[in-house]
Amino acid sequence: MREPESVEILYEEGPCLVVCKPSGVLTQAPAGIDSMEVRIKAYLRAREQKTGNIYLGVPHRLDRPVSGAMVFARHSRACRRLSEQFEGRTVGKVYWACVAGQVEPAEGTWQDTMRKVPGAARAELVGEAHPDARPATLHYRTLGRTRHGCWLKIELETGRTHQVRLQAASRGHPVLGDGLYGSTIAFGPQTDDPRLRAIALHARRLAFQHPMTRQEVVVEAPLPTIWEELLPT
Repeated sequence: MREPESVEILYEEGPCLVVCKPSGVLTQAPAGIDSMEVRIKAYLRAREQKTGNIYLGVPHRLDRPVSGAMVFARHSRACRRLSEQFEGRTVGKVYWACVAGQVEPAEGTWQDTMRKVPGAARAELVGEAHPDARPATLHYRTLGRTRHGCWLKIELETGRTHQVRLQAASRGHPVLGDGLYGSTIAFGPQTDDPRLRAIALHARRLAFQHPMTRQEVVVEAPLPTIWEELLPT
């Protein structure tokens, strides 16, 4: 039997657990395809020596090339309560991103209207009158410079598909490694399969209410080692 993939658990209390997702791994996938859901279920099954089904609720997702903190639920009530927090925009979400060029001003807010392109794994900016238009708002602050541009702290007010990636790229500052949105700068190992490559976007911090105890939970995800290459020499 194949050994389960290692899972980096950042927080676990009752039916709520937060893990650090590596880049290049899907959040969920059809049967037979690797994903965080598959990895965590296998890890829990091995840890608890269970042979039956393992319930794992997925109240939110991260894009495949993105790393960082993700929260999961061990039963349906906890998953529903966590999902309600994401839908109600009460979850605090902080990302770190390294983008091309110097963002000016060094601190500010980006507001756009965007939509997910039907039948495609990408998003685009559209006018407010477009029937599929959804508001997208984030707040950013420059943390420092890198050899390719700058390091941003981003707080999401909304949570649209590819929001950070699209809003940064549309202003001429694509996330490093994100060829889908125009980056020409490689980031991390350049695998033969482009789907496994990372981009310089990391879900640094999650702040939410524990679904059962109602206590505030704040979790930070450590940076992957590949981010070290971004530091100035």
